[in-house]
Amino acid sequence: MNSPDNAALARLLRAREAEEFLYREAGLLDRREFTAWLDLLADDVRYFMPLRRNVPSLAPAEEWTREGQDVAWFDEGKDVLAMRVTQLRTGVHWAEEPPSRTCHLVSNVLLMDDSGPEWEVHSHFIFYRSRMERETDLLAGRREDALRPTPQGLRLARRRILIDHNVLPIKNLTNFF
Repeated sequence: MNSPDNAALARLLRAREAEEFLYREAGLLDRREFTAWLDLLADDVRYFMPLRRNVPSLAPAEEWTREGQDVAWFDEGKDVLAMRVTQLRTGVHWAEEPPSRTCHLVSNVLLMDDSGPEWEVHSHFIFYRSRMERETDLLAGRREDALRPTPQGLRLARRRILIDHNVLPIKNLTNFF
């Protein structure tokens, strides 16, 4: 039996660290620990969720709106994300009073590239939300993240959220992905 070389073992450990980061983040969001979630974000984070369009099969590059050039569901930095958290904490946010109950399921976590100062990590997710007595929402998609190793642990530097829907079947977008 061959033993793994040090580089392969180190990559395996980094992949596991990235998975644990994403699972821990999902737990914070589901428990509404938004301040702790903000602490996982780099100060220069870019949080982007483009719109998806129906395009001909010969024009796949036009399927998603472009970052910084087109309209998007989210195109935010940490300052705006922090304002959204503050707004949720007021207790008077009409779309989140009473608060939603959420479940973030993260899967298919792949460490795509860990050769630079940030790790490229792709994952899939299912987002379930229930609210009030009868409101339930289910969204699926994938995320393309840049995780930045720091002395305090990994930090989310960029997130591109690619929802499988082109028309969102939910009443509002007050939650985080």
